[in-house]
Amino acid sequence: MPELAKVDSARVAPVEISERRKTAAFLTVLTSVVLEVADSTIVNTALPAIRDGLLASPAAMQWIVAGYLLTLGSLLLLGGRLGDTFGYSRVFLMGAAAFVAASVFCGLAQTPGQLVAARMAQGAAGAVMAPQTMAIVQVLYTPLERVTKLAYFGVIVGLAAILGPIVGGILIEWDLFGLGWRLVFLINLPIGVGAILVGLFVLPKRDPDASLRIDPVGALIFAFAFGGLLYALITGAETAWSIGLLALLAVSIGAIFYGWSRAGARRARGEPAIIEPALFGIGTFRWGVLAAFCFSSASIGFLLILSVSLQQGLGLSPLDTALVHIPFSAGVMLGIGLLVPKLLPRIGKTLPLLGGAAMIAGTFLATRAIMNGDAGGVLLLCCLALTGVGMGTLSGPLGPIVVAEVDRANAGTASATFRTAQQIGGALGIAIIGAAYFSAPGEQAAARLAGLGPAGYVIAAALALAVVSVSRLPSDLFGQDRSTAR
Repeated sequence: MPELAKVDSARVAPVEISERRKTAAFLTVLTSVVLEVADSTIVNTALPAIRDGLLASPAAMQWIVAGYLLTLGSLLLLGGRLGDTFGYSRVFLMGAAAFVAASVFCGLAQTPGQLVAARMAQGAAGAVMAPQTMAIVQVLYTPLERVTKLAYFGVIVGLAAILGPIVGGILIEWDLFGLGWRLVFLINLPIGVGAILVGLFVLPKRDPDASLRIDPVGALIFAFAFGGLLYALITGAETAWSIGLLALLAVSIGAIFYGWSRAGARRARGEPAIIEPALFGIGTFRWGVLAAFCFSSASIGFLLILSVSLQQGLGLSPLDTALVHIPFSAGVMLGIGLLVPKLLPRIGKTLPLLGGAAMIAGTFLATRAIMNGDAGGVLLLCCLALTGVGMGTLSGPLGPIVVAEVDRANAGTASATFRTAQQIGGALGIAIIGAAYFSAPGEQAAARLAGLGPAGYVIAAALALAVVSVSRLPSDLFGQDRSTAR
């Protein structure tokens, strides 16, 4: 198997272009991230209007959201390898163009089925575009510079996630040109086209790597495996687990192991593979991806039960629930935008370790406060702020850590593997934590509060695994000696 654990500094070093062009390129990929994140949250606000406008059933409304996540998560590995093979900038621009086109089709949909199909096309385009963003940042900047740049990503992503529903509500309320909910998708057209036009001139160019080829059979295996896994987890969490869903889950897990084994054998023979198993020989990559998987499970699950318990357990309105989230969101942005850039280069892995501990304490105390009837008092808000700071300082460093030692030739695959771990971890968190939460007996309001107990323990366990994974990282995250992590 090709050896990747020994880092070639020349292949990790950034490209030599002007600072002005670097900044323009960074802003271009940042814009794409905003569009991707905003489209996953803005649609939630639009769902009631979509239901009324297209006469959508509850199942169709679920798949307007889930269809995007399904295709995104199942095709990320293929998107990453496409970037490694044909050039990150070229593939990024193709993915961005497809994302804009799919957004237009979303805005023009006349039936729920058409909208679900267009949303799935959006997810597929996002899977092509998303892995290239982190890969381009790796090409542009040194490992330490990436910490600051990816911190900006975190702040902007946080703002996009928070403001997405607000902007969606404003656009629908204004009803410009009589477009109603359609404008939440059509707004991507001018923004996306502008980013693409700028990107044509400023993104770093790289010739296709003739040594890399696409493994179409491997791509199909992993697309089926991850698609089946995500479908089973999403559907099982939304409805109920059936024999068919459990069988699909088992087959999908088996397909992942088969695809992994097949990829290793092909790489040992010098043949192309959709995934690069040797990446997991790099300690920072291996433990960083595992930490991201566990963190996503805990964080997505926590946000699910937080919103449900505040509304169905304590009777808060959606607006009041959103207001309760503000300290949490502010904490996340504080952690990612301020603490990570300043402290990560100084104290290394101690920062995400402290973040994990803070998040464990914050989620535990927040769930107990809600169980005791706190619907937005000082105690709950402080606990949520602590949770947010912990989340920011735990998750913020993971992106730069994962790609710190990955050479440019495999940056797309590394980024895609990282994102895939996040997607699957999030779906698993919804399934397992949701199951623990909704299993509590009793009347609806009482059950929604009682369920916080078992769900909180599952969240704490997932976060503890994330902390253990971080503890396996080297003390000097961006130094040259990685022997302790291998």
